[in-house]
Amino acid sequence: MTRPLDSLIRSAPPGVADVETVAALARAAAAIARLDGASAGHPLLPALLHRARLDAVRGMAAVDGYLIDPWHLAALVEGLRPRRYDGAQSLAEAGDAFEAGRAALALHRWLVAPEFDDEGEIRAATAVLREGPATGVALLDAAAGAWRWLERGGARSPLRAALVRHWVRTGTTRAPLPLTGAAALRADVARGWTAAFLDALAGEAADTLQTLLDLERAWFAARRALAGRRRHSRAPAAVDLLAAAPLLSATTLAAALGISIKSALEILDALVRDGAAVEVTGRAARRLFGLRGLAPLAAAVAPPRRPEPGRGRGRPRMLPVEVETPPPPPAMLPLTPVERQAYDYSDLTGAMDELDAVLRRARRVLENRAGQGASAALLPATSARVEHLEDGEGLVHNESSIEPDFWSASD
Repeated sequence: MTRPLDSLIRSAPPGVADVETVAALARAAAAIARLDGASAGHPLLPALLHRARLDAVRGMAAVDGYLIDPWHLAALVEGLRPRRYDGAQSLAEAGDAFEAGRAALALHRWLVAPEFDDEGEIRAATAVLREGPATGVALLDAAAGAWRWLERGGARSPLRAALVRHWVRTGTTRAPLPLTGAAALRADVARGWTAAFLDALAGEAADTLQTLLDLERAWFAARRALAGRRRHSRAPAAVDLLAAAPLLSATTLAAALGISIKSALEILDALVRDGAAVEVTGRAARRLFGLRGLAPLAAAVAPPRRPEPGRGRGRPRMLPVEVETPPPPPAMLPLTPVERQAYDYSDLTGAMDELDAVLRRARRVLENRAGQGASAALLPATSARVEHLEDGEGLVHNESSIEPDFWSASD
């Protein structure tokens, strides 16, 4: 029975005098006590821990900025391929889903199976939770210790794992229930830290208790679906194992019941046909089964990739890509051959006659000067130039190479 609020305030530990904190403490203590009383020694405790951790990780990821469906996370934990990757509308959406799944898996690892380095950080956070003046109330001491850890720049993941261990060590809960108060770390929290933390714990405890009730309801419904079976049937025991374990394979069921794998698979297939169980993998080998409450997980798991009918093993053939070729350009008319033109050589003939006349005049001038002895040294060079002109090369250019004195002498 819950004590009146005024009596709680009068008996509150030192440093806790505001009504809001004391009321939040009463709600959290009552919710956690109800959950601990219902879950301790319960036959469905393994299934409850599995489902509660999925819900806790979903809340942690949402506070850290990642939105992920718990059934998507359940598929990743079991090593299955989520359907969300195949149903992504764009590459960016598939990338966001992959990043959210990666972050959620890391948070789940902190709670279930921390690595060696993670264990050291969890122990450091646990030591901080024990520091400071003890008030005698485990919930208040945990709130103060969590605040000290965060003020010193500690990460959230080791703190959450340390809180789960703190509840068991202090006797607050008898099972490692994932109560972490993740909602108290949201950016829109405008209340005091202690009150917000305690209210977050109360909400998580209430949700976990509701999950336990849902698991019980699914268990009882599956047992009712088996009414009328023969007395030595193994189906009721299989239902009990399905209710206690998150997911069950034919090999695990065969080992638990002491029967062959083929017989265990026949029992599971019969439970699926009767509507008491569902298959969440949809594949031919390594099939996993669960009760009807795991139907959302079956919908979140992508079906296995099977070859197309009529196609053999291996990669598909690389078919040539058909490229639409443009129409050819219109044909051009054939070109007519260029007609041979008749060249007029009359100007060239006149130039040759004029050159002959120039050569004759130059020869006469040289002969006249040779007798005078003035052009004794000039005669060989001039004769060579004249011979060059007589060869017919450079008819136009060599004409200007004759000195003007020759022309003046001939004149």
